Parts: sequence; structure tokens; C-alpha cells
Amino acid sequence: MAGQAAADLPTPENAWISRAETPITSLAPSAGGGPLAGLRFAAKDNIDVAGLPTTAACPAFAYQPAIHAKVVQKLLDAGALVCGKTNLDQFACGLNGTRSPYGAVPNAFNPAYVSGGSSSGSAYVVATGQVDFALGTDTAGSGRVPAGLNNIVGLKPSKGLVSTRGVLPAAQSVDCVSIFARTVEVAVKVLASAMGYDAEDPYSRPLSLIRQPLPPAFRFGVPKSLAFYGDTLAESAFADAVARLQSMGGTPVPVDFEPLAQAAQLLYESALVAERYAAIRSFFDAQPEALLEPVRSIVGKGREYSAADLCDAQMALRALGQQAASMWQAIDVLLVPTAPTHYTITQMQADPVALNRNLGEYTNFVNLLDYAALSVPSAIRADGLPFGITLIGPCCSDWQLAELGQRYHHASGLTQGATGEPLPAPSAMLGLAAEPAAALVQVAVVGAHLSGMPLNKQLTERGATLLRSTETARDYRLFALPNTTPPKPGLLRVVTGLGHAIAVEVWQMPATAYGSFVALIPPPLGIGTLRLADGSTVQGFICEPLDLNEARDVSSFGGWRAYMAAMAQGEATAPVTT
Repeated sequence: MAGQAAADLPTPENAWISRAETPITSLAPSAGGGPLAGLRFAAKDNIDVAGLPTTAACPAFAYQPAIHAKVVQKLLDAGALVCGKTNLDQFACGLNGTRSPYGAVPNAFNPAYVSGGSSSGSAYVVATGQVDFALGTDTAGSGRVPAGLNNIVGLKPSKGLVSTRGVLPAAQSVDCVSIFARTVEVAVKVLASAMGYDAEDPYSRPLSLIRQPLPPAFRFGVPKSLAFYGDTLAESAFADAVARLQSMGGTPVPVDFEPLAQAAQLLYESALVAERYAAIRSFFDAQPEALLEPVRSIVGKGREYSAADLCDAQMALRALGQQAASMWQAIDVLLVPTAPTHYTITQMQADPVALNRNLGEYTNFVNLLDYAALSVPSAIRADGLPFGITLIGPCCSDWQLAELGQRYHHASGLTQGATGEPLPAPSAMLGLAAEPAAALVQVAVVGAHLSGMPLNKQLTERGATLLRSTETARDYRLFALPNTTPPKPGLLRVVTGLGHAIAVEVWQMPATAYGSFVALIPPPLGIGTLRLADGSTVQGFICEPLDLNEARDVSSFGGWRAYMAAMAQGEATAPVTT
């Protein structure tokens, strides 16, 4: 595996630092019927759980908390159960998952590769199905990078939305408690139970989240210049992500990434790093040798700056924030890779500072500039490694990001983490004001209107959004219609047992736009009722049977996209027999 002997690879046990003998529950009588009842979770080991030590991956620092962190208590009271504490980059200083005396945490898909950090263990135990969700922390991307590298969801809330009381700070003014889950739905349920103002947390804020979803036709920013550090697989996966968002109704808008990149540099290359030193100052001054390198050098650098230096850094950050704010006038959401590339553990340990910095290319600026973010799985690369994207919005856009992120995740066709389990059906998004059901119409498309196909724009320009990719029941046959431009198929329902399951996409559009869409459909095509593989029905494209005499039966390809791909490769020129 990537030149590393199996005996040298980290083990799955490295993901845990301590486990409860039996899951820890709430004493509140209402917990058993709470919104998270029965869900198992783990907490990153810089978050206090009474009954288990808090180590921050530094044994000499360990202490026994008397009470749970505020966020842990809220989740227990909602019915969840704590199973244990997870490994991390020491003192939450790192984005790679190798900086721990408890061992490096393996990647859930290939143990020779880094898991991402600093919330490495939390991501691993979620990706491998050991718990339903896990808590991490996120200062510079620690709740997003591990999600992207392990094919799971990483929800980074708006700053101050979730209390950090009982969480060991990394840089307290920009710290967030983050949530890892295998689906957006679970992450959102956890956030709904965890959020809330806490007067005893100096950085807590009584935020009011936006309750309206993004418009069906939305604008998403894409950095004008992108760095992938030579990783062509990541570059290709991101290009596919841009295309997928376009197919969902988005319009890409190039944005100047330079103000965001400059803000990111301030986190470690200015006096702002002094906050990391301040978080553990008394311990560090007494026992600096207890810290691993390069954590010791990074934290120690915070002692080199003056108060005036800190004022200068804060002023520079404010100026960059003002400059970046104009970006939101042109876009509704920002799209970036969660991480630009993926390194082996051997590579990371050989160059731990530079390669770690590379992993934070698209994450370090988010908390500094007071944004919300959601990392969602996007693809499994040709080398078998996951690739994730991050949706970023202004403070209080958490529900909006979750709604778009859930649709994107389901459009990807991926399974849950490393479990191989399919995604459940998408759910209504908590926190968003529901649109009247009568105001929206669903329609299944089978041919030239599929995402990426020539007529898809007839959907997106009417504000339609992709709900899911699925198949018909095995009661249909698909025909390539002659003399159509662009090429179009006809879908015909046949006697049960003589048909095929045909790939379709289900789109949703405003009812006010539906009439103009149907008016564009030429004969012999029309709209009728389709039966889907799960037994449900939806309006969709059908074809008059009398017009199929000269049409070619292409049912065996399973769908129009597969047939067109075979045609392009010269593999579908012979008559098809079924």
C-alpha cells in the first residue's frame, strides 16, 4: 500500500483513546423519547465527558472532568449515548491525523493514507459505522478535512451557534464544535439538538438562522485559481463537482480567492497564533517537552509576538474580511474542494508542516471570516480514495447549506462512509420553512433532459432542481427515436416480465413553470405516469407506441446515458437484441 509495509500501517484501534464500559446516557427522564434517542456517538478527546479523561492527545495534560461539556449534555438529554473519546492531532493542532502519541489514525479507505485531522478519530469511527455520529472541533478545518478524506459529512456551524463550554480551546475566538455523520440528515438532527445560546460561553451568540432555502436557480462561486498540488484525480473530481452543481440549477461564478487565501495565512503566520499558546500557556510553560513536534514549535511560536503585533494582525484580518464580503453580492454559496489532495502517512511524516498546510488550502479562512461550511462527499476517485467538496456561506446560512448539501450528496450516488450502505431517501430539512407542496411539481426525465444532456437547460432555466437518480420498475422498454435532433429516446410501458429497469432522474420545478416546459415536448413524446423501482409513481416522459416501428430498442443498455456513451465509443452500432 503506497510503498508502506502492512506491519507499519496504523490500526483501527488508534481511532479511540478511551471507551466507556457501557454507553453513557442522560439522567433526564425525557431523554428516552428525545429526537436523538438511541443514536450512538463519540466525542473528540478535547471535549469533556464526565467519567472519561480528557487528554487532548497529551498524556501529561490529562484530567478527569467532573461534568460534561455543554454540547455533550445537550445531546445526551436529546437521547443520544456516548460511547467514548476519539484520537486527535495533539491539542487539535493539525489537519492530518498523525500528530498523536496514541498513534496515527488510518484512512477508512486505505490505511496507508492520512485520515485528516485534527478530528481524525471522530471521522474514522463514523466512516466505519462504529457510531452514528461524532463530535469534532474545527478551528482551521478540523471538522471538514477528515470528512472529505473519509467519504462522510462534516458540518461546521456558524461560530457561536454551539456552545464550546467544556471544550479545550485551540484558538477560542474561532473554535467551533463540529459534527461528523454519514448523512446530512443525521448531522442536521444533531445540530438542531446541540445549538443554542450559552451565557457561560464568552463566544456564544444568539444567532437566528436563515429559514429560506437557496433559490432553485442559484449562483455558486468557484475560485478563479485552484491549487491541487499536482493531484490530477482531485482536479478532475472537482471539475465533475462543478458540473453536478450546474445540473442542479447552479450557475458558476468565478471569484477572487486571494483575500481568502491571505486571511488563511494569518492563522499561523501572524500574531493570531498567540491564541494557541494562550489556550495552554501554564501547561506549556511548565512542560514544553510533553508536546510532540511540530505541535511544540507551532504553539511556542505564539510566545514571540507582542500585543501590538496582535492588534496589527486583527486589523489586517478585518480589512481582508471587508474585501471578501463583496463576494457575496455576486454569489449565494461558495464551492471549494474540501482538501486539494490526499497524502500517505509516510509522505506526511516526512514533511509534516508543508503538507499539512496544503491540506488547509480551502479551510483555514472560514472561521476567521465568520462563515458557515458543510463538507459533503462528492466522488470516489480512480485510486479508491474519497474526494469531498465544501459548501460555504455567510454566518447563519447553516440550514441553507444543509439543504443544498443533502441534494448534492444524493445526486452523487455514493454510499455511506466506508460501510457500503446506500443513502436513505432524502428528508425534509429541519429549520427551513417548507414550501407549499402544491407549488412544486415533480417530473421524471429519461433522455435528452438528463443532467449534462443537451436539453437539460430547459429544466434548469425554469428553476428545476434534481431530487434523485433512480430507475423505473421493470415494466418499460427504451427506444432510440429516428430523425430526432438532439437524439431522443421513447419510453414505453410493456407487459410485466417483458421490460427492463430504465435509469431516470426525478426533478422538481415550480408549478408555474411546468406548463411552459410541457409545451416544448414534441410528438410522439408526452407526459404520463411512470412507476419507479420503489413502487412509487411520478409524472414523466412516455412515448406513443404507434411511432416506434422504425425506432431501435436500446433497453438492454439500462438507460439513455449508457446508450449514448456506447454510441460515442462505436460500441452500439449493431442491432440490439433483448
